[in-house]
Amino acid sequence: MKQEYTITVYTENHIGLLVRIATIFSRRKINIESLNTSPSEAEGIHRFTIVIVETEEVVRKLARQIEKQVEVLKAYYNNNEEIIWQELALYKVPTAQIAEKVKVERLLREHGARAVVIRNDYVVFETVGHREETDRLVQVLAPYGLIEFVRSARVAIIKESRGFHEKLREFEQAEPMGELIENEFLNQQKEIFSM
Repeated sequence: MKQEYTITVYTENHIGLLVRIATIFSRRKINIESLNTSPSEAEGIHRFTIVIVETEEVVRKLARQIEKQVEVLKAYYNNNEEIIWQELALYKVPTAQIAEKVKVERLLREHGARAVVIRNDYVVFETVGHREETDRLVQVLAPYGLIEFVRSARVAIIKESRGFHEKLREFEQAEPMGELIENEFLNQQKEIFSM
């Protein structure tokens, strides 16, 4: 059965990787509902947070396919019960409409919103929450002349994770680097590789 999954991908930060990851989805005709990239808790490692609606079997295959990319260190997938997640939303409404017809304080309290910008011609509100919560405020503000609405991509933390830096440490301890052997022909490049 299809359901919403969040795929978390830890990568090196290289140009073109986003396109290659997006291509993995588009070739399979899978729509990306939300996509966020940011630095992770481990220095030099970036994190992709990708939300899709698909079956677990398809998501598992996608994660394995993503991990085949050279710059990808690890890909995880989780359902909504296994993660803590939020989205940020901004709403722009005409100041005159809001001031006349709505008690702003009550509106802010009911929806956990706060005013970010108050101007003569418009007010911008901000909320943080799940998609259903941010959508509810869109419905409330629509009759008052909602000028603009934008929602960020999902940011998520895996509940049972100890952080990717711990995984890196475990990997380093499990497979310690052996003794480095220098190439015996390194100093003889001109003699060996000349034509």
